[in-house]
Amino acid sequence: MHRYLFQRLLLTVPVLVGILFVTFALARLIPGDPCRAVLGERATDAICDEFIHRHGLDRPISVQFMVYMNEVAHGDLGNSIRFNRPVTALLVERLPTTVELSISALLVSLTFGIPLGIISAVRHNSPADIATMVGANIGVSMPVYWLGLMLAYAFSILLKDTLFWLPPSGRLTSGLDIRPLYETWHFTASGGWKSVLDFLSNLYIFNALITGNIPMLMDGLRHLILPALALGTIPMSFIARITRSSLLDVLGQDYVRTARAKGLREWPVVMNHALRNALLPIVTVIGLSFGGLLSGAVLTASIFGLTGVGRTLYEAITARDYVVVQGFTLVIAVTFVVINLITDLTYGYLDPRIRLS
Repeated sequence: MHRYLFQRLLLTVPVLVGILFVTFALARLIPGDPCRAVLGERATDAICDEFIHRHGLDRPISVQFMVYMNEVAHGDLGNSIRFNRPVTALLVERLPTTVELSISALLVSLTFGIPLGIISAVRHNSPADIATMVGANIGVSMPVYWLGLMLAYAFSILLKDTLFWLPPSGRLTSGLDIRPLYETWHFTASGGWKSVLDFLSNLYIFNALITGNIPMLMDGLRHLILPALALGTIPMSFIARITRSSLLDVLGQDYVRTARAKGLREWPVVMNHALRNALLPIVTVIGLSFGGLLSGAVLTASIFGLTGVGRTLYEAITARDYVVVQGFTLVIAVTFVVINLITDLTYGYLDPRIRLS
């Protein structure tokens, strides 16, 4: 296990360097001038020449890449060209929004997707199976932007004067008391620890749970319901379909028929014997879905007024803010690598026949 883990971690280094180099090169090869994208009408040739020289954009791409890799090796992701702020600070501010939204959407997907897939497989070709698969196909087919707008219209306008009203945008209601964790715990933080604690503080649900701030917790959860439903519908549909397909395949195996022949009840057979052996494809889809959610949901964030990774990355691309694009892409790539590694390690736990060593 340790040897396998070391090999996988070692192989991630060239993968991340390759992703970073491709992103680095493509960002500079696409048409557009970062000076004119940032300054707009104020950009003159003299100002843009000074701007490009100041940010080192007049050097060869290979030289720029080596300088950037040296900065990354020392934990510095650079400063945003557009905002003139460290990329690390932008990540600390905006990554928590994506993390909270992704976890919430994944919980919605798992809560409904796996049970619906199990019911559909156990009651194969029944009305419940047909209704579940029709619903899954509809869920996959609905565009996120349309579903988000319909949810906001239904719960924020039609149900405005009822108990089912939900906020249509934002993460928290303005005026709520939000404090960094180090202020709540009354100690001084600096450097890297301050960034970590600021990141945890910007996870509003986690912050509220740790500090016991019940109004903030309830308000944050209410704000998450609509975007989580909109973002989690498509992964939920995929998970339901994969669960049904994988479980149907396992239910036809000899050991399942043997368990039934011994007189075991149907649900213990399904849950204890069949489901665990059907989990490998399900875990794969869950890992891919979670990685995709963490990479940023631009449409969902735009509809519900959330500034997360996807929206920031989109704005950075349109503004030719190369440093932000590189930093956020690196974080997304590391996230995918970590999730794939966790998925592979989970295979060995679910199926002892898989020897990771």
